[in-house]
Amino acid sequence: MEFKTISVIGLGYIGLPTAAVFAARKTQVIGVDVNADAVATINRGEIHIVEPELDIVVRAAVQSGYLTATQTPQAADAFLLAVPTPFKADHQPDLSYIQSAAQMIAPVLKKGDLVILESTSPVGATEQMTQWLAQARPDLSFPLPGRELGDGSDDSRQPDINVAHCPERVLPGHVMRELVENDRIIGGMTPACAERAVALYKTFVEGQCLLTDAKTAEMAKLTENAFRDVNIAFANELSLVCDHQNVDVWELIRLANLHPRVNILQPGPGVGGHCIAVDPWFIISASPEQAKLMRTAREVNDGKPQWVIEQVKSRLTDSMNAAGDKTFAQLTVACLGLAFKPNIDDLRESPALKITRQLSDELSCQVVAVEPNLARDHQSHHTEGLTLVDLPTALNAADVVVLLVDHNEFKLIDNKQLAGKQLVDTRGVFA
Repeated sequence: MEFKTISVIGLGYIGLPTAAVFAARKTQVIGVDVNADAVATINRGEIHIVEPELDIVVRAAVQSGYLTATQTPQAADAFLLAVPTPFKADHQPDLSYIQSAAQMIAPVLKKGDLVILESTSPVGATEQMTQWLAQARPDLSFPLPGRELGDGSDDSRQPDINVAHCPERVLPGHVMRELVENDRIIGGMTPACAERAVALYKTFVEGQCLLTDAKTAEMAKLTENAFRDVNIAFANELSLVCDHQNVDVWELIRLANLHPRVNILQPGPGVGGHCIAVDPWFIISASPEQAKLMRTAREVNDGKPQWVIEQVKSRLTDSMNAAGDKTFAQLTVACLGLAFKPNIDDLRESPALKITRQLSDELSCQVVAVEPNLARDHQSHHTEGLTLVDLPTALNAADVVVLLVDHNEFKLIDNKQLAGKQLVDTRGVFA
């Protein structure tokens, strides 16, 4: 069955680029988001997030009429759900956004439609979403385990609605390229559901489409991110050990990585983002007795921000002792970077933002922050209570400079601008 119209639910860091690449292939795309400002921005041919090349594709897609945004779901042939999947305070997965999205699209579903969950999810989430859809639309049959038709009356027929899980596998800052080039794991609730999803993604995917079942696809994405988290934790723990033993961790890693079978990652202030800082908990919460290494890695990475904060406090003491004529209240800490990784504006689960907020709350001195990727209208919503300044102002005022994110702008800082200042370099930029 041909896909004439595609609906993407959730127009954030994954949903909007996905909608744009479909529209760029001259497929009619209806983007749906609860954020009225985001919808209005997109319909003007503009974007509300920072991602290289996305603005060009969205502008062309809107101007050509292939991409429109709305707050209300409309009928389509395929629905892609790209909504948040955070965890709760107890690290249990929060599927409320998926449930809300399912309830939103249920009234407009028709026989022959395809529903794909793209959100990174705990194992079983696609099945749970299917159950929510089936409850909302008892007049349609869904591919639920043990009752493919929903009523069990005729096992020879396919369900009215096909359902699959296809997790995104892109790197922020490279999304527009990786959406097209990367392989995709496509897990169907049935083999036929997976095949239909492959037909959809082949609209733009140049990489392989790897077929499996929905639960394996869910676990595959979690595994990829847990693997990264464990390896980052090794690097972060190594930085603590090196600090304790007065060893330059950056030099150490450079030398160790010359071994042909060693590839240590770079330490940082912690782990952030919508995937690596979240997804391992989905595995841990489901298998707490088996996932002991993953839990330890999460605890190491979650504990790194506090270590950075203690380093800053120590440098402040050194700075006050060196200055002599300054009180603690007269000192200034400049935090460089708030995003969770370089050269993007994404603040989700960002350790840099957490560190800056805690310093601002705990210290009686002045704390300023620099985030060159945040637009002014973005700042008030996400950085309320923080003092944001430009880079020259921050460097001029700072007694202590805290490099939290290795944005390109910060790599250009001249050593002369840092003369006489205490440094906390969590990314090895000034090493």
